Amino acid sequence: SSGMAVSTYKRDILHLYNPPEWTKGLINPPIYKMHLAQIPTPIHKWSLPGIPEGFEMSVKRDDLTGAALSGNKIRKLEFLMADVLHKKCDHVITMGGLQSNHARATAVISRQLGLQPHLLLRTTDMDPSIVECKGNLLLDRLMGSQIVLTPYRSAHEMVVDGKIVKGLFALMEEYAQVLRSKGNNPYIIPVGGSNVLGIWGYIEGFREMIEQGVLDQFDDIVMAVGSGGTVAGMAISNYLTGSKVKIHAVCVCDDAEYFYNFVDDHFKKLGLTETNGLPINVKDIVDIIDGHKGRGYALSTSEELKLLTEISSQTGLILDRVYTLKAVKGMLIELQQNPSRFKGKRVLFLHTGGIHSVFDGKLDEIMKSTDVTNKVYNLDDFINDL
Repeated sequence: SSGMAVSTYKRDILHLYNPPEWTKGLINPPIYKMHLAQIPTPIHKWSLPGIPEGFEMSVKRDDLTGAALSGNKIRKLEFLMADVLHKKCDHVITMGGLQSNHARATAVISRQLGLQPHLLLRTTDMDPSIVECKGNLLLDRLMGSQIVLTPYRSAHEMVVDGKIVKGLFALMEEYAQVLRSKGNNPYIIPVGGSNVLGIWGYIEGFREMIEQGVLDQFDDIVMAVGSGGTVAGMAISNYLTGSKVKIHAVCVCDDAEYFYNFVDDHFKKLGLTETNGLPINVKDIVDIIDGHKGRGYALSTSEELKLLTEISSQTGLILDRVYTLKAVKGMLIELQQNPSRFKGKRVLFLHTGGIHSVFDGKLDEIMKSTDVTNKVYNLDDFINDL
């Protein structure tokens, strides 16, 4: 015998959830949670190029929550998928962009739990032949996902040219009804897993950070915001624990007002409406930073891609072009131009993952035209040039 015991760890076990002490009083805390993420994720110093003198930068590595199951979405899915199993659902429906990290993570864990994933992916081109086998889409396909292309819509119905156009929630519900008519029991997970259940992923994540000493060692925490769940969970947790650090979120889509409204809505859904008899103003609790979306959601400039290659080649940390890169770029600009918006000098960047999207082919051109990422030689030529 080698002395190595076979693990009895099972993914499909529901655990009764014990919320942090400081969340007592919040409305409808989750009953169940699953163990999906590889946690705690580490925190370490980060020699990020462009940091102004006097600031210290570290990174919380939530890109290391897993492999195919990586990034911030896994923390949310620990609660959402627990609800899926508790309700004995057999199909899981969610929505995102073509290279959605959340959709990929949902597909992977659904298949691991024996459930059929359905991914409604938003695009301007409704031709199925555009769905490549690269990046997150490769994993979506490997999981046997039902991929359905849908047009870009707002979350709720709106009037366009005098006609009522269904919103994303209505589209997902309509899709679920089709599955129900066939005898299935589908479960709908919203965009990014960002609802009142999913945000508990980062209430629990904040508890992990407290245990790692974050509230004593840092003044500011910065992250990307794309669907709102991560920043809402972080903002609520920081508020409940005495606002010892300042939370900043850099928009990669929509705008600051949209996300302030999202956070405010989730404060209210959890029963947080006033403090010391005064209404809670979320703008006093979280700093949502706009102006760094570039060309728009999931669209990149050559300048952004060059920065991505510089950071990776100099620090060994890989950012994704949709979320973390834009958040880092925005953070650097704000540190340089508006340092007073930060509480102190000790900054922690929350790396929310997205590594699979670097394999979508969008970096190819910049990689081959930049010296530091194009060190490719024939052996004989290289020796002769020495």
